[in-house]
Amino acid sequence: MARLGDLSVHIPEFMALALGAGVLYFVALYALEHTRDNRAVLWLVLLGGLAFRLTMFPYPPSLSTDLHRYRWDGHVQKAGWNPYAVAPTDPRLAPLRDPGWYVMPAPEIPTMYPPLSELVFRATWRVLPGPVGFKLPFLLADLAVAAMLAGWIRSTGGRNYQLAIYAWNPLVVVEFASSGHNDALAIASVVATLLIIRRFPAMSTLTLTAGALSKAFPVVLLPLTLFRVGWPGKLRGWLAATGCAAFAAVCVWPFRSGWREFLQMLKYYQVVWRNYNSSIYPVLRWMSGSHEVAAGIGEGVVLGLALWLAVRRTDPTRAAFLLIGTVLLFAPNGYSWYFTWIVPLLCFYPSAAWLLLTVLQFLSYKIFINYRAFGDWQFDPFFQWMTYAPFYALLAWEILRGKGNVEPRTAAFEK
Repeated sequence: MARLGDLSVHIPEFMALALGAGVLYFVALYALEHTRDNRAVLWLVLLGGLAFRLTMFPYPPSLSTDLHRYRWDGHVQKAGWNPYAVAPTDPRLAPLRDPGWYVMPAPEIPTMYPPLSELVFRATWRVLPGPVGFKLPFLLADLAVAAMLAGWIRSTGGRNYQLAIYAWNPLVVVEFASSGHNDALAIASVVATLLIIRRFPAMSTLTLTAGALSKAFPVVLLPLTLFRVGWPGKLRGWLAATGCAAFAAVCVWPFRSGWREFLQMLKYYQVVWRNYNSSIYPVLRWMSGSHEVAAGIGEGVVLGLALWLAVRRTDPTRAAFLLIGTVLLFAPNGYSWYFTWIVPLLCFYPSAAWLLLTVLQFLSYKIFINYRAFGDWQFDPFFQWMTYAPFYALLAWEILRGKGNVEPRTAAFEK
């Protein structure tokens, strides 16, 4: 992949290599699962994961232009502007434009990224403003996830192949080391939350809040963490909730002047960005004939499940696996990098169906062929079927075989 250079102009070759990497990934996981664990195997997994990332990191992102929007937001803040209040097309910002401005997504609206991510963008612009250097914080967050998982898995009596599920996952490597998506920040926060929630439940609410302020999806776990710390029946629960609110306020404060524009941007985003490589959403929309109904059903399912799992005091990692999986399947958009969110949890709940889905997400990049040939930025329904039909078939087979109980793989997991 690295030798191809600009992957967006070599999409057929990239997709073939990515799917081939997925086959090798499954073979490697099988081999590691049936190999005796020792320290050499652990170092093989860790150094292999690092080598894969360093192979892709030195090249500018070509499969996604999101990083150019990150850079723009950092540049705008450095120049004294509020990225929530002014869109990149604002004539007042014309002197700040660079080549990345012409390819960034949605230049007609102010930023859509949460405030903690914006603060990271600002800090990164100060020291590493280039397209490659700007990926570094997200690569470091990705490596932090691998390091936390390594310690967690070994402390609970797990196996090295479980770590390889994340460290060697081709989708994770491509989306973070190559494309530099900021989702790695939120994933690191979620993993840190699950790692400490049993011993430090109050602190876990802050790490989860940090995740939600980096990318919105961790917010679905907030009821679980608050209930875990005793909210609403205990004082410590209210103190934890107050601490989360205070932390959020500190992150939001520098951008407070742009709240009206942010609300307008959210309405615009919901109207324009929908049905992009999604799973259950298009079925609900077809049945209801309404985006609002389809999206509302998904939101209701996620909210109901979040509250039910919180009230039942469900094991946090199991709850995260169920909730994030539900979010991914019901969301109006299913961009490939979204599916990196669940990969750390597959280390503890290995599912052949979900692992297959992470690899099949590479099929969504066929959109570049349509876009370059016809200027049409729409996902191919046939390729969506090729992505999701095998997943649901395999998931149904796992459930029918009694593998749908969502039990953790390690016997010592609850320690």
